[in-house]
Amino acid sequence: MRSLKFGFQLSKKAKDEVLSMGEQFATYIQTVQEKDLEFVQEIYDQLTQNDLCTCEIKPAKSGSVVSFIRKDTKKTLANLVTRKAGMKLRIYADHVRQYEDFLDTIPEKMKKEIKKASICKRLVNPEDCNPRCFMGYTFHLDGELYKKCRYMAFMITLSLENSPFILQILEKELNCQ
Repeated sequence: MRSLKFGFQLSKKAKDEVLSMGEQFATYIQTVQEKDLEFVQEIYDQLTQNDLCTCEIKPAKSGSVVSFIRKDTKKTLANLVTRKAGMKLRIYADHVRQYEDFLDTIPEKMKKEIKKASICKRLVNPEDCNPRCFMGYTFHLDGELYKKCRYMAFMITLSLENSPFILQILEKELNCQ
């Protein structure tokens, strides 16, 4: 903590708020594993340099969560999340029905993660879930109908194989209205 005039100290939270978005991300990226570094930087660049999203970084149990918030809607487009199994990107695919044919072209590992994601209890029976919970997504993948939780459905592990498809999903989301 840094001392200020009159004996006040700048809290960690206030200090982080003083840092610009770029400075916060530069600090965050130092914690990213080398294998994910280039792609994490590419996601940040694609979403922030084109003035599409703002970036918020908040502490979490297993590291920081990086949120990319759309400037036009003020809704979160995606979160970078650190897990024991590696870094993941949670995409809030609110418009997935508009490009669900594209899902059939993604790698099998990505499909497996999506299919394995938990179902949306609210879509199946609205009384089984918290009424404040946002409803999940209904979409087709490989000809099968899925009703998945919005927080888990598109939580994709970062990898060389997945990266071009992740970028395409982000682009499709940004282009949908």
